[in-house]
Amino acid sequence: MTKWGWALALAAVLTGSGIAHAQTYPSRPITMIVPYPPGCPTDSLARLIVDRLRTALGQPVIIENVSGAAGTIGMTRAVRAAPDGYTINIGQWASHVSAPAIYPVTFDVLKDFEPVSLLTNASLWMLSRKDLPAGNVQELIAWLKANPDKATAATVGAGSAAHLCALYFQEKTGTRLQFVPYRGTGPALQDLLGGTIDLLCAEASNTLPQVQAGRFKAYAVMSKNRWSPAPDVPTMEEAGVPGLVISFWHGLWVPKGTPKDIIARLNAAGVETLTDPAMRQRLIDIGQEIPPRDQLTPEALAAFHKIEIEKWWPIIKAAGIKPE
Repeated sequence: MTKWGWALALAAVLTGSGIAHAQTYPSRPITMIVPYPPGCPTDSLARLIVDRLRTALGQPVIIENVSGAAGTIGMTRAVRAAPDGYTINIGQWASHVSAPAIYPVTFDVLKDFEPVSLLTNASLWMLSRKDLPAGNVQELIAWLKANPDKATAATVGAGSAAHLCALYFQEKTGTRLQFVPYRGTGPALQDLLGGTIDLLCAEASNTLPQVQAGRFKAYAVMSKNRWSPAPDVPTMEEAGVPGLVISFWHGLWVPKGTPKDIIARLNAAGVETLTDPAMRQRLIDIGQEIPPRDQLTPEALAAFHKIEIEKWWPIIKAAGIKPE
């Protein structure tokens, strides 16, 4: 056989194996690593999504909770898995943006994971105890400036969304807060309800009933647009603090080296899951927003993830945030 004949034969074999690979995947159960404990918002979202993802993939998707060190232990487990599409990693803003800037990790969060798809966004908003003497954002800023270093703001883990949200608010408004660490959102909400602390940035969907009942004040959402379940609450930009946008988003990744055809298969399953009318309604009912179709590609998640890191890492490092 001539040199060109060998080349054509090899190309045929490789092309054929690629097609067979795509056709046979997945042929066994898939593990989804959740880098947080059962019952947390990321775990709850994962369990909701896998119900529909199983149908799209035709195989069971088994959740494995690997928590600790703000999500980085689970991410380390995921990044070391075989790059064959049978281990996928759901993560979010804290695990894939803030935690790698704070905790010592053995991976490069941008280079050692292959993006699959952005999943959902959830609005954060600034809450206060119900009797705080400020009725809107500008009155809140004035009160904080009149009482420097006296107001307390809860953080839920070093570098958490609650922490960075309050830190960014402080930076943007020229105010000074005392940060009080909590191990979970539940204890922080209990102290906010009891008036022990003054402020908390929280996921809006988790606290809407308490706001509606008048137990907390909601000053503004940290998203670019108002949150539809609470249309009377302005965005922070509308309230006079430009640039204060932070989103509690989730995404899906696989280890570096996972074949492109498998990533495409996982992406298609994810898109099918997110565009299913029943699933969309279930996500909306728990306060999640689904990105537009053009933001659900692997390339879109890669670009978005890079922008988020470029925005937040300088803020985290300038604040000198250390692991708890």
